[in-house]
Amino acid sequence: MDKTTKNGANGRLQSLDALRGFDMFFITGGSGLLVALSKWFPCTFTEKVAEQMSHVEWHGLLHHDTIFPLFLFIAGISFPFSLAKQREKGRSELGIHAKVIYRGLMLVFLGLICNGLLSLEFENLRYASVLARIGLAWMFAALIFIHTGWKTRVAVTAVLLIGYWLVAGFIPAPDADGADIFSARGSIVGYVDRMWLPGRVLYGDIDPEGILSTIPSIGTAMLGMLTGEWVKNESRGLTGNKKVLGMVLAGIVMLVLGLLWNEVFPINKKMWTSSFVLVVGAYSILMFALFYWVIDVLGCRRWTLFFTVIGMNSITIYMAPRFINFSYMSDKLFGGCIKLLPEVSQPFFSSAAYITCCWLFLYFLYRKRVFLKI
Repeated sequence: MDKTTKNGANGRLQSLDALRGFDMFFITGGSGLLVALSKWFPCTFTEKVAEQMSHVEWHGLLHHDTIFPLFLFIAGISFPFSLAKQREKGRSELGIHAKVIYRGLMLVFLGLICNGLLSLEFENLRYASVLARIGLAWMFAALIFIHTGWKTRVAVTAVLLIGYWLVAGFIPAPDADGADIFSARGSIVGYVDRMWLPGRVLYGDIDPEGILSTIPSIGTAMLGMLTGEWVKNESRGLTGNKKVLGMVLAGIVMLVLGLLWNEVFPINKKMWTSSFVLVVGAYSILMFALFYWVIDVLGCRRWTLFFTVIGMNSITIYMAPRFINFSYMSDKLFGGCIKLLPEVSQPFFSSAAYITCCWLFLYFLYRKRVFLKI
């Protein structure tokens, strides 16, 4: 039975909050938990899982490399619903534009706060950030979405990805000195960061949230918005199951195209290459299709509370550990008991205790209906 009618075309998708929480779980201690588990119970399977809990050095893809783009993709999915709701409430187009720009710039500002803006050490401040990348990519994608139809949106996304490939793949850094065009030193992407990005460049030769790589990240946000528009579609006969099937087919197409593109434009998160956009876009839409089918179509929701609590305050839990010492809290609450356990198991339970403290903090906010919204 299709349960999607309970949410309505403009209703809140419970699958989005759960998937966002699942995604954020890995940077809220989940990755450390799985690594600790592999050390407690070492075997081929647990070691392979643990290997996925880190970023690749340069080219390639591990699960940890999907967390950031999946979050941006999810932010894109939400926008068509938000836009429709604002228009239903009578918000002017000027007001909608102002809200989009405000949200984008506020995320840039919060990124600066996380990077130490209030320390007033401007020369050593990193101006680029994860939150800035989300804010700018989402903002530009949202502005494009507002002013175009779906065909133009697809075309713009293609132009962004192909154009970025032509620039990054065929224009070397002027100071490359023979370095590979797809290396941090030899790429035009790194060169623009070194020349034009103020403050500290994270990896010296390139910043993973730098200037030129913002262009393809707009494509990541737009893929999410196209997905959101597809799910929001109320065409007669387009059931939840058919929407899931459409997303699965789109994911397969993106995966094939991304893997083929990888042969000439390597999958690389730090450069946010076009092949990376498509492959991680495929992962993102397939994960959303799974969550949407189970939660919103089949109506299986009871298991989602743990992830939903995280997902509904995702920006909060991203920022909070920079200002709240959850490690100190978990050690004071659980440290004594953990020390009584076998030494090999202690890292696992320490990670679990940290996650518990973070989650209880979020659950308190959840029960009080306190959510950081931008």
